[in-house]
Amino acid sequence: MTVTITHEGAIAVVTIDNPPVNALSQALRQALVEAVSSIDVDETVDAVVLICTGRTFIAGADVNEFGKPPVPPHLPEVVTGIENAEKPWIAAMHGSALGGGLEVALGCAYRVAAASANFGLPEVKLGIVPGAGGTVRLPRLIGAPATIDMVTSGTAIGAGKARDLGLVDAVIEGDLLPAAITFAGEVSRKPRPQPIRERSVPPVESDFWARTEKAVATKAKREVAPLRALACIRTASEADFLTATAFERETFLELRGSAQAAALRHIFFAERAAPRPPEVADVAPHDIGSAAVIGGGTMGAGIVAALRDAGLPVVLVERDATAVERGLANVGQIFENSVKRGRISPEIAAERMAGVTGTGDYGALSDTDLVIEAVFEDLAVKRAVFAQLSRVCRADAILATNTSYLDPNEIGEGLAHPERFLGLHFFSPAHVMKLLEIVPTRTTALPVLASGFALARLLGKIPVHAGICDGFIGNRILKVTRAQAERLLLSGATPVTVDAAMRAFGLPMGPFEAQDLGGLDIAAFQRKAARGRGEAPFAPVADRLCAMGRVGQKSNGGWYDYQPGDRTPQPSSAVAAIITQEAAGLTQRTWDETSIADAIILPMVNEAARLLEEGIALRAADIDLVKIHGYGFPRWRGGPMHYAQARGLAEVVTVLDRLATEGLADPACDGLRLAAERDSFMAAADSVDEVP
Repeated sequence: MTVTITHEGAIAVVTIDNPPVNALSQALRQALVEAVSSIDVDETVDAVVLICTGRTFIAGADVNEFGKPPVPPHLPEVVTGIENAEKPWIAAMHGSALGGGLEVALGCAYRVAAASANFGLPEVKLGIVPGAGGTVRLPRLIGAPATIDMVTSGTAIGAGKARDLGLVDAVIEGDLLPAAITFAGEVSRKPRPQPIRERSVPPVESDFWARTEKAVATKAKREVAPLRALACIRTASEADFLTATAFERETFLELRGSAQAAALRHIFFAERAAPRPPEVADVAPHDIGSAAVIGGGTMGAGIVAALRDAGLPVVLVERDATAVERGLANVGQIFENSVKRGRISPEIAAERMAGVTGTGDYGALSDTDLVIEAVFEDLAVKRAVFAQLSRVCRADAILATNTSYLDPNEIGEGLAHPERFLGLHFFSPAHVMKLLEIVPTRTTALPVLASGFALARLLGKIPVHAGICDGFIGNRILKVTRAQAERLLLSGATPVTVDAAMRAFGLPMGPFEAQDLGGLDIAAFQRKAARGRGEAPFAPVADRLCAMGRVGQKSNGGWYDYQPGDRTPQPSSAVAAIITQEAAGLTQRTWDETSIADAIILPMVNEAARLLEEGIALRAADIDLVKIHGYGFPRWRGGPMHYAQARGLAEVVTVLDRLATEGLADPACDGLRLAAERDSFMAAADSVDEVP
């Protein structure tokens, strides 16, 4: 039963039971409309409590209705019906009241909430705006500034803040339903509050909207929905209720069919499918109650912090007492920085550090569930670490290597019980970056692979199953990005124009700025290893810069010049001279932003198609997640694979082939040509259970 009505004296209790997250399906909307009608004529009822079963209040729309023609009753009708009901409705909320769920609550006369509840209108994260009065009622309840903070960011707030803002009337510490019934009985004997729709939005300063629009535009970058949501809130502040709701609904319907909304929905689905991929859907993971990290450098310390943030006790192992002390200091600095930024309290920082034990003795790991190696990218060093772990760890302890380029099969050679070994490629800083490439070896057991995904869920990361090749998924595509950027330099572009074009495309940094930040020596080390394998990586200018000691910001010079203490990139005459020398005899052309983006992004898509051909990536959506969460690809474009498919794969092939004839890219691979014939290499993501 979707909706049931029971009675506690003069209080009707309307209970929604639509698992898993009480989504607003057509059947639920219809049942709510009918509940309003039946209770309105019930003279024994003085007030109504609206509550949900399961883990949450109404968490949003029904994803099964996405892309289908809307079927009445529509949500605005449901909210209006509750707001105009003869008896006052009280929303009793627990879990998450998001999107349409919060809009339903705003139609109620009162709102009470469990202390653990949270509230939000996150529609902008899907490229749309609220469509059932959220931008119109909320500012009438809590004012325009607080509404703008919530709606244009899509960020949820907790019950305490919601009470302080006036969004909820009471926060319930104990059992929600009895308290809500008592509250309903009390308010039913009082004059009914003015409906939110009849209230006015508190006035703001004369320059408020101009200042706010500038701030929202800066944060939104090139996402459309935040500014359109701001326009809805401004209309709600300056126009009558009906005009504002009509404007909001029109905006919602327009954005729902937009390219950005399609891209953001794609990523939304992919993110929610990623933690439970089909290959391990029915496989039980190992229990992980303790962890250890070998190596306390930048990466190791970040992994320790991520594990502690998730509540796991951690042993940090280093080679000697001095290194242990340095590693613990690295971890402590991470938590201190979090305190300075206001993300955690000093008490929480102290508690998290107290859960880290530093030692130089591998014997301390004899009963640890999970050990992650994070030492220098050297095969011999890593093998030596696992040789020691083989001797001291339990036979069922999961052993993982954090490697960016080395072959986990080679790292794990000779390991006792190799079925418990796999690669876990964290991205730096590991306590911040959400991407985790999970890399099974030839011998990794399925429960161990499933444990990698369970660990990602525990850490709040986006996991992607990656096969073994040089660079796995993300760094293999990154090599193409760098090579294409250098090809552009040799054909008439400059570092400044390339970086500007990629920022215009939506990336936070251009490829040359990013290399200077991370250090050119890292890629140079990888190219040296590749040449040792008989490969011929393309980096004529970068190799010369590294030979000169120009390795980026840390040497005050890389692709750009830097003044000591100033990280602002300045064009370099030395770099320009090298480019001119390397480009001698090559055809030069004039590049605009669009053609630069094509010459970098489309070869990335081509390489990604090869990854799918080879089985290194199992799903096109996984590649999109890697590039968004690991490399800053604009989320609103949906990742490179979604971008290519939305643009048209046949056109992508045509542009690649044209670049190939000019010597500026590889021709389209067979996998990409086949996908173009089908006009698809995207797989639908499953396992989604809540949307706004």
